[in-house]
Amino acid sequence: MHRQPVCSISRFAAFAYPGLWPSPTLSSISGCALPFSNKRRGFPVHSPRFSSQSSDAVSEAERVSNHSRPTAKKLVETEQRGDVMLIGLNRPEKRNCVNEATAKELLAAVTEFEENKSAKVGVLYGKGGYFCAGWDLSALSGRDAEWVKSLPAFPALMGPTRNFINKPLIAAIQGYAVAGGLELSLMCDMRFMEEDAILGVFCRRYGVPLVDGGTVRLPALIGLSRALDLILTGRPVDAKEALSMGLVNRVVGRGSAIGEALKAAQTIARFPQECMLADRESAYHSTFTAKSLEDALVFEHEKGKQIIINEAIAGAKGFVFGLGKHGKFNFNAQKINDLVHSEKK
Repeated sequence: MHRQPVCSISRFAAFAYPGLWPSPTLSSISGCALPFSNKRRGFPVHSPRFSSQSSDAVSEAERVSNHSRPTAKKLVETEQRGDVMLIGLNRPEKRNCVNEATAKELLAAVTEFEENKSAKVGVLYGKGGYFCAGWDLSALSGRDAEWVKSLPAFPALMGPTRNFINKPLIAAIQGYAVAGGLELSLMCDMRFMEEDAILGVFCRRYGVPLVDGGTVRLPALIGLSRALDLILTGRPVDAKEALSMGLVNRVVGRGSAIGEALKAAQTIARFPQECMLADRESAYHSTFTAKSLEDALVFEHEKGKQIIINEAIAGAKGFVFGLGKHGKFNFNAQKINDLVHSEKK
């Protein structure tokens, strides 16, 4: 019997966070898992900014980041662009550190994305030039042992990080994605990192453990040896090194991560979805839950048979009609369906 890699978000969306965090103060920026002086440590100091380049990707980044906010500030904002849902952390004054309220809103936003049939792919990003600097440590500092013992397994402290999200999600990384922020990015299927961004297990300095999937997903993505390097030392990782070790999928120009992630999401949304989702689930199953190679291969086979019936035969007919010849990607699933239906007539 197939064991789901981890639990579905929607199953746990109604869980409450019983007083996880006291109300933070806006002045407690040093409570995030960032160095107290970025300049002194030689790390980039990020402020709300986007590149002045004229590319479409940059324009998208500017439009998303400068999107008008409602009067009552939401800590997590969502916006749908066609088949893609944008999910934005909105605590830039705290480097998008996550507290109780933010975690609840993030879980709700991801659940909304999962349940929205018209949203096929998601993009997770942070407002104001930062992805996420992890937990709000200034809030954690006021807690005791009894509070820790009462924490449930689901939902996670960062919100959705212990769940298997049922659709592709791409992280658009600007500024810092450190500590719990790194774990948020690891939760995503792909990571697009700006050339001056920084990743790292910065919580190592304070004795704060990785409890949002970091020790599970990091070795699976980059191998145990490299994962232990980052986990044990907590050192900063720049974009070039992150790409070389497979920690991120693409390095993009400053100010273009959101736009490039959006373009990739739109491409993924064009494909026959049932097939794409089945292959994605099989990849996660083989990596995290398969008991053996045989188990993984049988799971892939059983999943694939129904996809061949539902989508592949029609897709093969589209190929015969001339779609996609010479390696072209200039068509979508709807085009295949239209051709097949026209043949039946």
